[in-house]
Amino acid sequence: MEDYLKRIYRLQADGPDVATQRLADEIGFSGPSVTNMVKRLHELRLVAHTPYHGVRLTPAGERVALEVIRHHRLLELYLAETLGYGWDQVHEEAERLEHHVSDELEARMDSALGFPTHDPHGDPIPSPSGQMPRISNLRLLDLEPGIAAVVVRVSDRDPEQLRFLGGLGVRPGVTVALIERLPFDGPLRITVDGAEHVIGQPLAMSVNVRTPLQELLDDSGGR
Repeated sequence: MEDYLKRIYRLQADGPDVATQRLADEIGFSGPSVTNMVKRLHELRLVAHTPYHGVRLTPAGERVALEVIRHHRLLELYLAETLGYGWDQVHEEAERLEHHVSDELEARMDSALGFPTHDPHGDPIPSPSGQMPRISNLRLLDLEPGIAAVVVRVSDRDPEQLRFLGGLGVRPGVTVALIERLPFDGPLRITVDGAEHVIGQPLAMSVNVRTPLQELLDDSGGR
């Protein structure tokens, strides 16, 4: 049940209503199975479901989703920083453990890690009160040539991509710059802390960055 709420929360980033078929594709279950679970969540008042329009989280459902996401991302960071897991290994392990985290364990991990705001991949960790920090949605792919930026997030959906990007040094906090975007949907020439590399567009789409201009606008309150 919690997995459904977490997936709906993520899919709502693209719009408030999530089609049940899209949810089925995301979670990997059949359409009828997903429809039955959506009905159950609707009865529990965790989602609002409008036939032929889709499903959205209620405030109660969003609170549950954010709590699970908080557990997941704290676990990822704890596994990486305390137990020595690679950043390409922590996601699947956290998926298995996130539903079994007590309030006491959550508080102890949070304290031991120094009350972190982001997981090893740069994804924001919801606060205990359910506030989700914002993150730049600018992708490395969208940088203008010659512009430098700081990596703020790397997608954790594909462990092989994480291993490859990690080998290039592409991690949160690292400075990257786009040298050239080759024509006809070709690869990108980039620098990572000054070292030049070539990566494909799908990889560049999986990396979120933050430019000095974004920093300046945030510091000035967007004025």
